[in-house]
Amino acid sequence: MIDVRLNFMPASLSHPVNVQQDIWYRSGQEDQDGIPAVIVWALAGGQYLHLRYRDGTEFLIDRQGTQIWASWPLDSTFEDTLTYLLGPVLGYVLYLRGVICLHGSALCVGDQAIVLVGPAGAGKSTTAAAFAKLGYPILSEDIVPLRPIAETFLVVPGYPRVCLWPKAVDAIYGSVDALPRITPTWDKRYVDLTQEGYRFQPEPLALAAIYILGGRSTGQEAPFIENMAPAAALVTLIGNTYAANLPDNCAMRSKEFNFLGRIVSRVPVRWVTPHADSTNLFRLCDTIVKDFGILTPTATL
Repeated sequence: MIDVRLNFMPASLSHPVNVQQDIWYRSGQEDQDGIPAVIVWALAGGQYLHLRYRDGTEFLIDRQGTQIWASWPLDSTFEDTLTYLLGPVLGYVLYLRGVICLHGSALCVGDQAIVLVGPAGAGKSTTAAAFAKLGYPILSEDIVPLRPIAETFLVVPGYPRVCLWPKAVDAIYGSVDALPRITPTWDKRYVDLTQEGYRFQPEPLALAAIYILGGRSTGQEAPFIENMAPAAALVTLIGNTYAANLPDNCAMRSKEFNFLGRIVSRVPVRWVTPHADSTNLFRLCDTIVKDFGILTPTATL
Protein backbone atom coordinates (compact mmCIF):
# COMPACT_ATOMS: atom_id res chain seq x y z
CA MET A 1 0.00 0.00 0.00
CA ILE A 2 1.15 3.55 -0.80
CA ASP A 3 -0.07 6.65 1.03
CA VAL A 4 -0.47 9.44 -1.56
CA ARG A 5 -1.17 13.02 -0.47
CA LEU A 6 -2.06 15.44 -3.22
CA ASN A 7 -1.48 19.19 -3.37
CA PHE A 8 0.40 19.07 -0.10
CA MET A 9 4.07 19.10 0.85
CA PRO A 10 5.19 18.76 4.50
CA ALA A 11 6.79 22.01 5.69
CA SER A 12 9.34 20.12 7.77
CA LEU A 13 10.85 18.71 4.57
CA SER A 14 10.76 21.83 2.42
CA HIS A 15 13.85 22.18 0.26
CA PRO A 16 15.04 25.25 -1.71
CA VAL A 17 15.33 24.23 -5.34
CA ASN A 18 18.43 26.33 -6.05
CA VAL A 19 20.62 24.32 -3.65
CA GLN A 20 23.24 22.40 -5.63
CA GLN A 21 24.38 20.09 -2.87
CA ASP A 22 22.65 16.76 -2.43
CA ILE A 23 21.48 16.67 -6.06
CA TRP A 24 21.26 13.00 -6.92
CA TYR A 25 20.12 13.42 -10.49
CA ARG A 26 19.79 16.24 -13.00
CA SER A 27 18.22 15.47 -16.36
CA GLY A 28 20.36 16.09 -19.40
CA GLN A 29 17.24 17.25 -21.27
CA GLU A 30 17.03 21.02 -20.89
CA ASP A 31 14.82 23.69 -22.38
CA GLN A 32 16.10 26.79 -24.19
CA ASP A 33 16.65 28.50 -20.84
CA GLY A 34 18.79 25.64 -19.54
CA ILE A 35 16.14 24.35 -17.14
CA PRO A 36 16.36 20.53 -16.83
CA ALA A 37 13.31 18.32 -17.29
CA VAL A 38 13.68 17.08 -13.72
CA ILE A 39 16.02 17.38 -10.73
CA VAL A 40 16.12 14.87 -7.86
CA TRP A 41 17.46 15.85 -4.43
CA ALA A 42 18.24 13.81 -1.34
CA LEU A 43 16.62 15.07 1.85
CA ALA A 44 17.10 14.15 5.50
CA GLY A 45 20.26 12.17 4.86
CA GLY A 46 18.78 10.29 1.94
CA GLN A 47 15.58 9.26 3.70
CA TYR A 48 13.47 11.13 1.15
CA LEU A 49 13.66 11.96 -2.54
CA HIS A 50 12.49 15.36 -3.74
CA LEU A 51 11.63 15.51 -7.45
CA ARG A 52 11.02 18.82 -9.18
CA TYR A 53 9.86 18.90 -12.81
CA ARG A 54 10.41 21.72 -15.25
CA ASP A 55 6.81 22.94 -14.97
CA GLY A 56 7.08 23.28 -11.18
CA THR A 57 5.34 20.03 -10.25
CA GLU A 58 7.00 18.47 -7.19
CA PHE A 59 6.96 15.08 -5.50
CA LEU A 60 8.40 13.87 -2.22
CA ILE A 61 8.93 10.12 -1.79
CA ASP A 62 10.13 8.36 1.35
CA ARG A 63 13.08 5.98 0.90
CA GLN A 64 10.89 2.90 1.55
CA GLY A 65 8.51 3.85 -1.27
CA THR A 66 5.47 3.90 1.02
CA GLN A 67 4.58 7.61 1.05
CA ILE A 68 4.22 10.18 -1.72
CA TRP A 69 3.42 13.89 -1.43
CA ALA A 70 2.66 15.94 -4.53
CA SER A 71 2.11 19.61 -5.33
CA TRP A 72 1.70 21.49 -8.58
CA PRO A 73 1.65 25.16 -9.71
CA LEU A 74 -1.54 27.07 -10.46
CA ASP A 75 -1.06 26.82 -14.23
CA SER A 76 -0.90 23.00 -14.07
CA THR A 77 -3.71 20.53 -13.45
CA PHE A 78 -4.37 17.41 -11.43
CA GLU A 79 -4.29 15.48 -14.74
CA ASP A 80 -0.76 16.79 -15.40
CA THR A 81 0.36 15.61 -11.98
CA LEU A 82 -1.31 12.23 -12.44
CA THR A 83 0.70 11.72 -15.64
CA TYR A 84 3.93 12.07 -13.68
CA LEU A 85 2.58 9.92 -10.84
CA LEU A 86 1.64 7.00 -13.10
CA GLY A 87 4.92 7.29 -15.01
CA PRO A 88 8.36 8.16 -13.64
CA VAL A 89 7.26 8.61 -10.01
CA LEU A 90 5.75 5.12 -9.92
CA GLY A 91 8.97 3.81 -11.50
CA TYR A 92 10.99 5.35 -8.67
CA VAL A 93 8.61 3.93 -6.04
CA LEU A 94 8.85 0.41 -7.46
CA TYR A 95 12.63 0.64 -7.48
CA LEU A 96 12.69 1.81 -3.86
CA ARG A 97 10.50 -1.17 -3.00
CA GLY A 98 12.93 -3.59 -4.62
CA VAL A 99 11.13 -4.19 -7.94
CA ILE A 100 13.34 -4.23 -11.04
CA CYS A 101 11.69 -2.29 -13.86
CA LEU A 102 12.88 -1.80 -17.42
CA HIS A 103 12.21 1.50 -19.14
CA GLY A 104 10.37 0.24 -22.18
CA SER A 105 7.19 -1.33 -23.52
CA ALA A 106 5.89 -4.89 -23.24
CA LEU A 107 3.50 -6.69 -25.57
CA CYS A 108 2.14 -10.17 -26.13
CA VAL A 109 3.00 -12.41 -29.05
CA GLY A 110 0.95 -15.54 -28.60
CA ASP A 111 1.01 -16.49 -24.95
CA GLN A 112 4.39 -14.93 -24.18
CA ALA A 113 5.75 -11.44 -23.58
CA ILE A 114 8.43 -9.53 -25.42
CA VAL A 115 9.89 -6.26 -24.17
CA LEU A 116 11.10 -3.32 -26.24
CA VAL A 117 13.79 -1.16 -24.63
CA GLY A 118 16.11 1.59 -25.77
CA PRO A 119 17.22 5.15 -25.01
CA ALA A 120 14.88 8.14 -25.03
CA GLY A 121 13.60 8.75 -28.54
CA ALA A 122 14.37 5.21 -29.75
CA GLY A 123 10.71 4.58 -30.56
CA LYS A 124 9.64 2.19 -27.80
CA SER A 125 6.17 3.66 -27.31
CA THR A 126 5.72 4.31 -31.03
CA THR A 127 6.51 0.69 -31.86
CA ALA A 128 4.23 -0.54 -29.06
CA ALA A 129 1.40 1.62 -30.43
CA ALA A 130 1.95 0.18 -33.91
CA PHE A 131 1.73 -3.33 -32.45
CA ALA A 132 -1.47 -2.29 -30.64
CA LYS A 133 -2.98 -1.01 -33.90
CA LEU A 134 -2.15 -4.38 -35.50
CA GLY A 135 -4.15 -6.12 -32.77
CA TYR A 136 -1.40 -7.34 -30.44
CA PRO A 137 -2.21 -7.09 -26.71
CA ILE A 138 -0.11 -4.62 -24.74
CA LEU A 139 1.11 -5.54 -21.26
CA SER A 140 2.86 -2.40 -20.11
CA GLU A 141 4.18 0.87 -21.46
CA ASP A 142 6.98 3.07 -20.13
CA ILE A 143 7.37 1.05 -16.91
CA VAL A 144 7.94 -2.71 -17.33
CA PRO A 145 8.05 -4.42 -13.90
CA LEU A 146 9.71 -7.86 -13.85
CA ARG A 147 9.15 -10.60 -11.29
CA PRO A 148 11.17 -13.83 -10.97
CA ILE A 149 9.14 -17.05 -10.68
CA ALA A 150 11.16 -20.27 -10.37
CA GLU A 151 13.32 -20.45 -13.51
CA THR A 152 11.40 -17.84 -15.49
CA PHE A 153 10.54 -14.13 -15.30
CA LEU A 154 7.10 -12.60 -15.43
CA VAL A 155 6.25 -9.26 -17.03
CA VAL A 156 3.69 -7.54 -14.81
CA PRO A 157 0.90 -5.51 -16.49
CA GLY A 158 0.84 -1.76 -16.16
CA TYR A 159 -1.68 0.97 -16.97
CA PRO A 160 -3.84 0.32 -20.11
CA ARG A 161 -2.62 3.13 -22.31
CA VAL A 162 0.25 4.03 -24.63
CA CYS A 163 1.40 7.66 -24.68
CA LEU A 164 2.69 9.21 -27.89
CA TRP A 165 4.13 12.46 -29.12
CA PRO A 166 2.24 14.12 -32.04
CA LYS A 167 4.82 13.06 -34.63
CA ALA A 168 4.32 9.40 -33.70
CA VAL A 169 0.52 9.78 -33.79
CA ASP A 170 0.74 11.24 -37.27
CA ALA A 171 3.04 8.41 -38.44
CA ILE A 172 0.68 5.68 -37.19
CA TYR A 173 -2.75 7.23 -37.68
CA GLY A 174 -2.18 9.83 -40.38
CA SER A 175 -3.38 12.72 -38.23
CA VAL A 176 -2.32 14.19 -34.90
CA ASP A 177 -5.98 14.66 -33.95
CA ALA A 178 -6.68 10.93 -34.26
CA LEU A 179 -5.92 10.50 -30.55
CA PRO A 180 -6.93 12.59 -27.50
CA ARG A 181 -4.48 14.62 -25.45
CA ILE A 182 -3.20 13.18 -22.18
CA THR A 183 -4.29 16.41 -20.49
CA PRO A 184 -5.70 19.67 -21.88
CA THR A 185 -2.37 21.41 -21.27
CA TRP A 186 -0.05 18.79 -22.83
CA ASP A 187 0.37 18.11 -26.53
CA LYS A 188 1.18 14.44 -25.90
CA ARG A 189 -1.57 11.97 -26.92
CA TYR A 190 -2.58 8.49 -25.79
CA VAL A 191 -4.01 5.21 -27.04
CA ASP A 192 -6.75 3.92 -24.72
CA LEU A 193 -6.22 0.15 -24.73
CA THR A 194 -9.66 -0.45 -23.19
CA GLN A 195 -11.38 0.87 -26.31
CA GLU A 196 -12.77 -1.32 -29.09
CA GLY A 197 -10.10 -2.40 -31.55
CA TYR A 198 -7.35 -2.63 -28.94
CA ARG A 199 -6.32 -5.32 -26.48
CA PHE A 200 -4.80 -5.00 -23.03
CA GLN A 201 -3.20 -8.00 -21.29
CA PRO A 202 -4.31 -7.81 -17.62
CA GLU A 203 -2.40 -10.85 -16.37
CA PRO A 204 1.39 -11.37 -16.11
CA LEU A 205 3.08 -13.36 -18.86
CA ALA A 206 6.46 -15.07 -19.11
CA LEU A 207 9.24 -12.97 -20.61
CA ALA A 208 10.38 -14.69 -23.81
CA ALA A 209 12.63 -12.10 -25.53
CA ILE A 210 13.96 -8.56 -25.26
CA TYR A 211 14.43 -6.33 -28.30
CA ILE A 212 16.70 -3.30 -27.93
CA LEU A 213 15.93 -0.50 -30.37
CA GLY A 214 19.14 1.04 -31.65
CA GLY A 215 19.99 3.79 -34.09
CA ARG A 216 17.96 4.07 -37.27
CA SER A 217 19.29 3.30 -40.74
CA THR A 218 18.36 4.56 -44.20
CA GLY A 219 19.67 1.40 -45.86
CA GLN A 220 17.36 -0.89 -47.81
CA GLU A 221 18.18 -3.76 -45.45
CA ALA A 222 16.56 -1.96 -42.50
CA PRO A 223 14.81 -2.87 -40.36
CA PHE A 224 17.00 -5.78 -39.35
CA ILE A 225 17.81 -7.70 -36.17
CA GLU A 226 21.06 -9.06 -34.76
CA ASN A 227 21.94 -11.21 -31.79
CA MET A 228 23.60 -9.66 -28.73
CA ALA A 229 26.26 -11.32 -26.58
CA PRO A 230 25.15 -11.68 -22.94
CA ALA A 231 27.81 -9.26 -21.66
CA ALA A 232 26.77 -6.50 -24.06
CA ALA A 233 23.11 -7.20 -23.37
CA LEU A 234 23.68 -6.91 -19.62
CA VAL A 235 25.41 -3.53 -19.89
CA THR A 236 22.62 -2.21 -22.12
CA LEU A 237 19.85 -3.42 -19.83
CA ILE A 238 21.51 -1.92 -16.74
CA GLY A 239 21.41 1.44 -18.51
CA ASN A 240 17.72 0.97 -19.30
CA THR A 241 16.35 0.10 -15.89
CA TYR A 242 13.62 2.54 -14.97
CA ALA A 243 15.42 4.10 -12.02
CA ALA A 244 18.96 3.95 -13.41
CA ASN A 245 19.35 7.65 -12.56
CA LEU A 246 18.57 7.22 -8.87
CA PRO A 247 21.36 7.29 -6.27
CA ASP A 248 23.47 4.24 -5.64
CA ASN A 249 22.06 1.75 -3.21
CA CYS A 250 24.61 -1.05 -2.94
CA ALA A 251 22.12 -3.72 -1.92
CA MET A 252 19.64 -2.77 -4.65
CA ARG A 253 22.31 -2.34 -7.32
CA SER A 254 23.69 -5.77 -6.47
CA LYS A 255 20.21 -7.27 -6.69
CA GLU A 256 19.62 -5.49 -10.01
CA PHE A 257 22.94 -6.70 -11.47
CA ASN A 258 22.31 -10.32 -10.45
CA PHE A 259 18.71 -10.22 -11.61
CA LEU A 260 19.55 -8.83 -15.06
CA GLY A 261 22.50 -11.22 -15.32
CA ARG A 262 20.10 -14.13 -14.88
CA ILE A 263 17.80 -12.67 -17.53
CA VAL A 264 20.47 -12.33 -20.22
CA SER A 265 21.67 -15.88 -19.52
CA ARG A 266 18.19 -17.32 -20.08
CA VAL A 267 16.28 -14.91 -22.32
CA PRO A 268 17.30 -13.96 -25.89
CA VAL A 269 18.28 -10.31 -26.22
CA ARG A 270 18.28 -8.92 -29.76
CA TRP A 271 19.57 -5.68 -31.25
CA VAL A 272 17.12 -3.97 -33.61
CA THR A 273 18.05 -1.43 -36.27
CA PRO A 274 14.81 0.28 -37.41
CA HIS A 275 14.46 2.14 -40.68
CA ALA A 276 14.71 5.91 -40.47
CA ASP A 277 11.52 6.30 -42.52
CA SER A 278 8.47 6.08 -40.25
CA THR A 279 6.45 4.53 -43.08
CA ASN A 280 8.42 1.34 -42.37
CA LEU A 281 7.06 1.15 -38.81
CA PHE A 282 4.65 -1.71 -39.43
CA ARG A 283 7.36 -3.55 -41.32
CA LEU A 284 9.45 -3.27 -38.16
CA CYS A 285 6.66 -4.98 -36.20
CA ASP A 286 6.51 -7.76 -38.76
CA THR A 287 10.30 -8.17 -38.63
CA ILE A 288 10.23 -8.52 -34.84
CA VAL A 289 7.38 -11.06 -34.92
CA LYS A 290 9.14 -13.16 -37.56
CA ASP A 291 12.38 -13.09 -35.60
CA PHE A 292 10.53 -14.07 -32.44
CA GLY A 293 8.98 -16.99 -34.30
CA ILE A 294 12.46 -18.24 -35.17
CA LEU A 295 13.65 -17.86 -31.57
CA THR A 296 10.63 -19.68 -30.15
CA PRO A 297 9.38 -22.05 -32.86
CA THR A 298 7.06 -23.83 -30.43
CA ALA A 299 5.30 -20.62 -29.38
CA THR A 300 1.77 -19.94 -30.56
CA LEU A 301 2.06 -16.75 -32.63
